[in-house]
Amino acid sequence: MIVAVFRSRLNPGALEEYGPMAKRMSELAKGIAGYISHKGFVAEDGERVTIVEFESEEALRAWQIDREHGKAKRRGIESFFSEYKFQICSVMRGRSWTEKKNDKSKESA
Repeated sequence: MIVAVFRSRLNPGALEEYGPMAKRMSELAKGIAGYISHKGFVAEDGERVTIVEFESEEALRAWQIDREHGKAKRRGIESFFSEYKFQICSVMRGRSWTEKKNDKSKESA
């Protein structure tokens, strides 16, 4: 799995225009073959972080070269972001656990 971490800060007043574009990029990413998921967060200091998971480097590459995504990246640099940084990571190891809703071992006696 490949994970892209995108960190940014918006210019003052950019949120109104940025919001619809970010929503469109979210929809577009979901249509990329090999896309797994993404989630965005905003810290108290205004930093925005988006984590995107892809099945492979090929899937990530398809996202990187998408024309509409390319236009959005340029627009972000020109208009929306005061700073940004991205990192592409290869997952070396992973582990997950989800609590079962009816896990009787957690019930009180």
